[in-house]
This record gives sequence, C-alpha cells and structure tokens, in this order.
Amino acid sequence: MPVAFQIKDVPYLHHAGEALLARLYIPEGRGPFPGVVEVHGGAWGSNDRLSNTAIHTKLAESGVVVMAIDFRLAPVKYPAALEDINYAVRWFKAHAGELSIRPDRIGGLGTSSGGHQLMLSALRPRDPRYSIVPGGADDASLAFIALCWPIVDPLARYRMAIATGLERLQAAHDLWWPDEAAMADANPQLILERGEAGTLPPVLVIQGTNDANVTPDMADRFAAAYRKAGGMLDLKKFDGEPHAFIGQDPAAPAAVAALDAIAGFVRAHAS
Repeated sequence: MPVAFQIKDVPYLHHAGEALLARLYIPEGRGPFPGVVEVHGGAWGSNDRLSNTAIHTKLAESGVVVMAIDFRLAPVKYPAALEDINYAVRWFKAHAGELSIRPDRIGGLGTSSGGHQLMLSALRPRDPRYSIVPGGADDASLAFIALCWPIVDPLARYRMAIATGLERLQAAHDLWWPDEAAMADANPQLILERGEAGTLPPVLVIQGTNDANVTPDMADRFAAAYRKAGGMLDLKKFDGEPHAFIGQDPAAPAAVAALDAIAGFVRAHAS
C-alpha cells in the first residue's frame, strides 16, 4: 500500500533577499525514513522544484522524505548552482532530526543537467568552491545517488551539439558554462578518468536508448569509469525511450518500471 504523505514548501537559502524554495514530501508515520535531495534538469537554465513530481510522489509513497530544490539557473553561471546544491544537502542533514531522517543515509536524485550537478557535487562534497555558504552540516556527501538520463560528460555533449547543429543545446551550454575549460574541470566523467573522485557512493543510472540529448555512449562510458574507479553502479537501459521519458508519460510501462527501479534502489541503499 502506498504511504500517505504531506507536502510543504520551505525556504532553505536566500540570495540578495530572494528565497530559494524546497518542496518537502514527508511520509506519515514514524521514521526514521530515507531522505533524498532531488535536483531537476532543464539544460542548467529552466524548470523548478515541481518538474519531477512523478518521481517525487513515487518516492514519498514508498516512505522516503524528498527535498526537491530550486537553485540558481542560467544566465547565472557555474559554480553558483553548485553552491546552492551543496548547501541544500547540508541543510537537509542539519534538519534530519525534525524530519525523522537518518543523516548518514541521505541520498540524491538528479535528472539530465541536474544529474550532472548532483553527481559533481557528490564527487566533490567538500570542495571549497561549492561549500562557501556557511551553515548546515559539515559536508555534502551522499550515501547513494540515482541519476536519470544525466549529462555526466558536458564537454562531450557540447561538442556533439556543435557537430550535429543542435543550436538549442549549444546555447544552453554557452549560457551557463564560463568556457570549455570549466566543462572539462567540472566533468564527472573526466574527474573519474583523472583519478580525482573523492567519494564513490552507489549509483543507479536510468537511460533511454533513443535519447537525442546525450551522446550514444555517455551512460556506458560513465558506468565503465565509475566501476573502474572502485564504485558500484547499476545501469538500467530502456529500449527506445527518449530523454526525460518518465515525465512524458508516468503511466507508460517503461516509466512505471523506471520508477519502481528508483524506489527499489533507494530502499535498498538507505536501509
């Protein structure tokens, strides 16, 4: 039976007097519950904390506290959003007691460009460029991570967009990234290949095979690099599915299977 849950929006951070909101999904009953910080996609420049409600609802009904966050978007450039994401994780940990969450079993979920940002933050949980906002817990490490169609090699995706004439994607990169050097530095794939990864929590990757927003080999290369570095990664591919297929039709068989896989992964690694 699905667990009943409550929803509330709370400000978790302010910039120049403007609040960044988080939508909290809080299961009813006694904890401790697993906790998940969710980082939405949108090519670094669009969407908000309401974008992935099908995923949030599935997790909440499974007895997971979800913190779906707003953060600064393009044209505010990297690394501003990483400061917000890093702080959101620390905020969630600091409020774990009142939310009936175990602070050492908090994980994350990111979609598309949000998958890039979440994975980057998890690989660099104490990076001084991302942790400049004071307060919260000591670090932004995560116990587990679920990624849906993530842009884990933004430099390769940028060059693919240029080569194939995907002007919308190229423009999105140009609006958020300072330059190609930043795309190479803040690049989960290359961080692994360079041997720079700090922590390697268990990872689930959900990837459709008909995804025109990523290079065809992106998920496979990332899985190979993550495993080679010593991390555990489960790559689940969905034949013929496009980018962001869960949100397009959450009741479709592939979306239901992907949602079940995400919820099962979270339960397994948060216990």
